[in-house]
Amino acid sequence: MENELKLLTGSMVTLALATASLVVMPYMQLSGVKPAAGLKPYTSAQLRGRDQYIRNGCIYCHSQQPRDKVQAPDFQRGWGRASVAADYYYDNPHLLGTMRTGPDLFNIGARQPSVDWHIGHLYQPRAYTPGSIMPSYPFLFEIKPEAEPGDKVITLPPGYNPAGKVVVAKPEALDLVQYLISLDHTYPAISAQVIKK
Repeated sequence: MENELKLLTGSMVTLALATASLVVMPYMQLSGVKPAAGLKPYTSAQLRGRDQYIRNGCIYCHSQQPRDKVQAPDFQRGWGRASVAADYYYDNPHLLGTMRTGPDLFNIGARQPSVDWHIGHLYQPRAYTPGSIMPSYPFLFEIKPEAEPGDKVITLPPGYNPAGKVVVAKPEALDLVQYLISLDHTYPAISAQVIKK
């Protein structure tokens, strides 16, 4: 009985220490974090696009957390500065990602601000990035004989447009692109007031 009590006590102490160090302490450290000075809340279109980002599995291949220069060459790749907790203030859930099959998207809005490029890239990635393994998302588009008023027609490179028809982006594609364009964290990570102290 004494050995079982020691085992149970040791297990409970280990669990308590793990919970304190992995849950309680990080919560206490980050509970007072405010949004970064240049960070803006998402618009309704961007929130709908964020839902499309999750729904279409973009998070499985793209991260949104560039690492520090001493850890990885993310800055040299053009992915921007290392992220800080305040960059994710409006994100719920956080979409940090765990894989980098594709490039990090933390600053894709700054690196590629063209709506037309993003829409075309979603329809046929290899038309814009030769050799890309990203899947295309044709269900986010309609192929029509001709465009109607208000349609967002995609201008595709030669050889990718269906003969005699036009490709039109659905609202879901436009919302997803609005979300991607909003991913621009080029503002300073630390405010000038913090640096002066």
